[in-house]
Amino acid sequence: MSGHVEQKQMRGNHTPLWHFDDDRTLLSRLLRLESRFTWDLKREDMDLEGLSTQLQEEIDLGLGHQEHRVEHSYSFLAYIRYLQDRPKEAASLLSQSEDKIRECFGEESERRLIVTYGDLAWLSYHTGDYTQSDTYCRRVEDILYPTGSSSVLLPEVYGEKAWTFLKFSVSYHPKAMDCFRKALELQPDDSEWNASYAIALYRTEPRDTETSLEAEESPVVKQLRRASEINPDDGVLLALLALKLSFQKHQEAKSLMEKALEIGPDNPHVTRYAAIYFRQQGKVDRAIDLLKRALQSSSQSAFIHHQLALCYKKKKSLRRPNCDQEMQQWRRLAIQHLEEAVRLRSPFIHARAKLALLYAEDKDMSRAETLLQEALEMSSERDKSFLPFVHLCYGQFHQYHTKQEDQVITHYTKGLQLTMKTFEGQQCAKELKQIAERRVSTDGGDSEALGLLGLVCRAQGDQRRAVEYYEKALERDPDNDQYLSALCELRMELQ
Repeated sequence: MSGHVEQKQMRGNHTPLWHFDDDRTLLSRLLRLESRFTWDLKREDMDLEGLSTQLQEEIDLGLGHQEHRVEHSYSFLAYIRYLQDRPKEAASLLSQSEDKIRECFGEESERRLIVTYGDLAWLSYHTGDYTQSDTYCRRVEDILYPTGSSSVLLPEVYGEKAWTFLKFSVSYHPKAMDCFRKALELQPDDSEWNASYAIALYRTEPRDTETSLEAEESPVVKQLRRASEINPDDGVLLALLALKLSFQKHQEAKSLMEKALEIGPDNPHVTRYAAIYFRQQGKVDRAIDLLKRALQSSSQSAFIHHQLALCYKKKKSLRRPNCDQEMQQWRRLAIQHLEEAVRLRSPFIHARAKLALLYAEDKDMSRAETLLQEALEMSSERDKSFLPFVHLCYGQFHQYHTKQEDQVITHYTKGLQLTMKTFEGQQCAKELKQIAERRVSTDGGDSEALGLLGLVCRAQGDQRRAVEYYEKALERDPDNDQYLSALCELRMELQ
């Protein structure tokens, strides 16, 4: 059953839903609408606080889904406000969304208003205003079925649906990409859908593909090139393409980034991506200058504070020999900006875990442990895609600061078992292998170390070597059910 029914039950303090004789008819019509109330957006998959902060930031910056439109941020935030039991704010935001769409698209705005009207119809229904709900419902029907016949969803609806899914949760990303592809199938040369699809691909593609020799052939690079050809004056697309090419085609990437900054010198998204690019290229001071300038207009941006912290961490790692005072200065600045990022966006798991490691460097182990535990709980409850990263950080915390090797192995193992395809999983595998090989070199009969080598080999796809290590581990520890189970599974896979 779709998510709106659960929400309706949650809001039981409103007027009874079966108030009028024709309510059942109205409800059946509402269920046909394309709306966030009918897209099965499960509340348990949603980070209300994080989404609220992100969408409000987009509105404050005057930027939206395509990095240059904001009207949809109003309507999505309205849905969040409804879930937060703030219906008046929700209605106001939807009204602002309608105004922005009309201002942007003029006479062609009706097709863009389908989802906004659908949300208004559902919001009116849930707050007991059935007459207003019917009015908005009719508006959608007049746009979609002017002759009484139904059709395939309009590309504008697919686009709105796609961006909602993309922002909503990582688990909804496949649905988002499917909607973007359907919009492109209907309008393959449309500049908006090509740009949107390119940006979405960039956001969802695994980070480790950036350093791959085949990056030039990756779907995101191909789509960014196509979108840039259609939108040659879109600085955001040029900046993203520069980032994707920076590891293979240095000169082209440099040229693209300079052009992006020339086109959009005041676009905060261009500034952000340019700062990432220059930091990765070792031009940290230029990245800091760009971010400080962006911070003047976006002082409440958790992203910018996070990026500044990463720059100061980079400067710390590049410090001159025997210059501890300088290192402490960069660490304090990094801590300061990470603290601000976490304050502005409490569920900022990545920033929280990085801050914990800096606290550990600063010998504040208690605060470090607390932050890592919070990050672990948040990622378990809100977004499990962050779990490998948190376990990697937790393992580093114990490896370099508490020296508790059993905890090091526990967290690296969990990170590896969650994923081998990401950078975090590969790092966990690398660390475990080094620990295990060191122990085996000292004691060839260390069953735990042999088991770890078996685990790493299996994760890396080397099943035969994994079998050898697990057999050796069982020779030393014949009653270990974990090794026995892994060995049986591997032998079955090899048959």
